[in-house]
Amino acid sequence: MESITIGRAKLTWLNGGVTHLDGGAMFGVVPRALWSKKYEVNEKNQIELRTDPILLQLDNVNILIDSGIGDEKVTEKQKQIFGVKEESKIEKSLAELHLSTNDIDIVCMTHLHFDHACGLTRWEEGKLVPTFPNAEIHVNAVEWNEMRHPNIRSKNTYWEINWRSIEGKIHTFESEEEILPGLKMVHTSGHSDGHSIIVFEDNKETFIHMSDIMPTHAHQNVLWVLAYDDYPVSSVLEKEKWMTYGYEKQAWYVFYHDAFYRAVKFNSDGKVIDSVTRPPSKYNE
Repeated sequence: MESITIGRAKLTWLNGGVTHLDGGAMFGVVPRALWSKKYEVNEKNQIELRTDPILLQLDNVNILIDSGIGDEKVTEKQKQIFGVKEESKIEKSLAELHLSTNDIDIVCMTHLHFDHACGLTRWEEGKLVPTFPNAEIHVNAVEWNEMRHPNIRSKNTYWEINWRSIEGKIHTFESEEEILPGLKMVHTSGHSDGHSIIVFEDNKETFIHMSDIMPTHAHQNVLWVLAYDDYPVSSVLEKEKWMTYGYEKQAWYVFYHDAFYRAVKFNSDGKVIDSVTRPPSKYNE
């Protein structure tokens, strides 16, 4: 497992599973001739997208950023549609760190689409129960409302099996919430109406988790947004805002979906000056 320490924060990437989605959908109106130079594509025009939660250990608190695709939460048909080649192995990842799901104190959900939220619940004796029984789950209020009351489009990604058994653990916020000193969740909209990012600042050290308004390093260009985005113009404007902010801070950008990079650090000109990479994917061999 890859790790990085940024100020007081230690980040470790867990194994949350992997999907393969259409590259055109993931890069919207950007021509394949351009985006395929920056991100590998297979013969089906699919790109590999990890669904790996980030274990954030800060001030003796264990925080999870998003929850992975879960285990036995998608059907065989859905596995084919979404290119799911492996499901979550969160318990195994935590065990390697001498932790268990009981040790997670807080889960920060950037949004509640199935590929981020399936890991919130698990099967136990035929019933769905919270995967992280001692954790408080933080999510934007708009997102939580849509999760429970999806529209004709969003019902394909907001699933009842991912929220019904965790209702009592949900803590919502409106525009911004400080989770711990220096660590905050910020509502952006864009990818979904309730989409949020995570920002951490500790003196001169900063990391920003843009979640799905910048799901991979190849989405650095502020105009490269997803066809999946409900509010693409908001994605562009928020990305422009937070990329400008991060460049000035020489912040680390950390990823949930990227199959090649865990984190990338840019200078004030937007050039890569440091990175944390993943081992080569077995799916691209």
